[in-house]
Amino acid sequence: MSEYYNPKRKSNLYDPNSTIPFRLSRSKIDLFLNCPRCFYLDRKLGIAQPPGYPFSLNSAVDKLLKKEFDILREKGEAHPLMKQFGVNAIPLKHEKLNRWRDALSGGITFLHRKTNILITGGIDDLWINPEGEYIIVDYKATSKDSEVGIDADWQIGYKRQMEIYQWLFRQNGFKVSDTGYFVYCNGKTDGEKFDAKLEFDIKIIPYKGDVSWVEKAVQEAAACLRSDKLPPSGIDCDFCKYRQALKSVEE
Repeated sequence: MSEYYNPKRKSNLYDPNSTIPFRLSRSKIDLFLNCPRCFYLDRKLGIAQPPGYPFSLNSAVDKLLKKEFDILREKGEAHPLMKQFGVNAIPLKHEKLNRWRDALSGGITFLHRKTNILITGGIDDLWINPEGEYIIVDYKATSKDSEVGIDADWQIGYKRQMEIYQWLFRQNGFKVSDTGYFVYCNGKTDGEKFDAKLEFDIKIIPYKGDVSWVEKAVQEAAACLRSDKLPPSGIDCDFCKYRQALKSVEE
């Protein structure tokens, strides 16, 4: 990954004097909530955390799920999983869906005029219920022996992700259900042999979002960027702990 990592970039930096809206992704808002210092170093000073390795199998699951739901989207039919888990909805057919899915060059966006920040995010899927409400859907993939869920402490990021998407679509004037869904795929390892295929148990997990925190987070993130002082580290930021440990040795 080193060939793609620029430890001191000069582009996409926040400039408080610029009149051009500053793009801030859903994931960067989550970074701010986890560690204001890492957020400031990244968006203001151009020093980002080293990237992780891509989860290629997860990406493959994501692509195949989209293809599968898209087939039923064209037919206007519910997926058997939706019926199995009691979800009264069908995949939404919309001309902007592919744009909303593209986090890098498109996504769902909203200009927060108070801060001149353009909030962006890329969804996995949208469903629609009989009341005409859009339902935010996120795909997840893993492989573990226990049942999958969304209640572990580290999964707070999953919930924030869902809530920011709900907030973004509401800011764009859409009627959005409070309840979103995680389509969670768990790779099975109890087969007798591999046989060149990986099978999954799939659950649809409902989550009732609360977007009340988003507005405050956007304004606080903007205030952080406008400041001339380096903010404190997040309590559990491993990157900051590493930098501190390294600094103590080097000094």
